[in-house]
Amino acid sequence: MADTLDEIDRRILRQLQRDAAIGTDALADAVGLSRNACWRRVKLLEGAGTIARRVAIVDPAAVGLGLSVFVMVRTNRHDRDWLTLFERTVRDLPEIVGAHRMAGDLDYVLRVRVGSVADYDRFYQRLIARVPLSDISASFVMDDIKDTTALPV
Repeated sequence: MADTLDEIDRRILRQLQRDAAIGTDALADAVGLSRNACWRRVKLLEGAGTIARRVAIVDPAAVGLGLSVFVMVRTNRHDRDWLTLFERTVRDLPEIVGAHRMAGDLDYVLRVRVGSVADYDRFYQRLIARVPLSDISASFVMDDIKDTTALPV
């Protein structure tokens, strides 16, 4: 659908990325459409999967998860059984908010949210008890210079 997005669709997407709870009337005004035309476009964007879902973005510190950690993982195993176990473990551990298979020196990078270094250590112990890893290291985020969910459409 990226090929078929026009400037109005892009304006709609930019507005909804800023505030998914915006009403149809306010959204229509912001993008220069009638209410009905705007509603139809939003429904088309949802139907096409361009708008995958609408969520509330929670302040991590407000819910006791102020520490962000990037966990770098290497493995000596690349077989299907190991991958299935790793993927299940990633899905099961709620502290993991992002997981990425990498090209290059690292096999995986995990983005983890916890409340403290002690909480991270408990997470780490659970992770290594569930899945064999050849190397794991962590980098603790000192300051979020930019952290956004908005895509540059």
